[in-house]
Amino acid sequence: MEDFRKKIIVAIDTTDINRALFISNSVPEVGALKLGLEFFCANGPEGVNKILQTGAKIFLDLKFHDIPNTVIGAISASLKLCPHMMTVHLSGGYNMLKSSVDMVSNFSVNNNLQKPLILGVSVLTSIDKSDFPSLGFSGSVESQVKRLADLALRAGLDGLVCSAKELKIIREYVGKDILLVTPGIRPLGNNINDQKRIVTPSQAIKDGADFLVIGRPITEAEEPNIALNKICSEI
Repeated sequence: MEDFRKKIIVAIDTTDINRALFISNSVPEVGALKLGLEFFCANGPEGVNKILQTGAKIFLDLKFHDIPNTVIGAISASLKLCPHMMTVHLSGGYNMLKSSVDMVSNFSVNNNLQKPLILGVSVLTSIDKSDFPSLGFSGSVESQVKRLADLALRAGLDGLVCSAKELKIIREYVGKDILLVTPGIRPLGNNINDQKRIVTPSQAIKDGADFLVIGRPITEAEEPNIALNKICSEI
């Protein structure tokens, strides 16, 4: 069970710093704690540092997407928070992605820091093919994710964030040289909420996920650690 805990990233999607600290202290030794826009906009860098002080690894999921110079500046400021993982939108294009990777590598070497993993976000798990026409996309979700995976590989990213529904296809497509981080995970019997493309934890591991992002099934539980242990047992 210990090894499976390290494969789980707990998504702390709350604005309540006290609840976030409670969850952080309740689920030790997980792969990381994901702090996204909801948490960051409410609590800022100070809130991230409070979570960091619990000993947790931080997955700073701010999904940077802008012109290269702006993204470089934002990531540079974020590196002071010592994240274990960070996200950028692959749709930002090759120049943005490559500039981000180069800057993070240089910054880490120059400041004697462990380099955070840079993960590329492909197609959000709240989007499916029915949403494509309004976004100007053609083809299948799988083909779009493959195009973006190619972009991530060319730019030298460490990993991809992709739905478990495309996980098996993408693992076969990219091989073992890149990490796959999978949101949209729901244990057996749980509500799917606003996710459209979901699978169970055990299926995601079988299909090649390196890390599973799980939020509400753990964070909304009365005893988060018990909920986490149940998920590990299911896997």
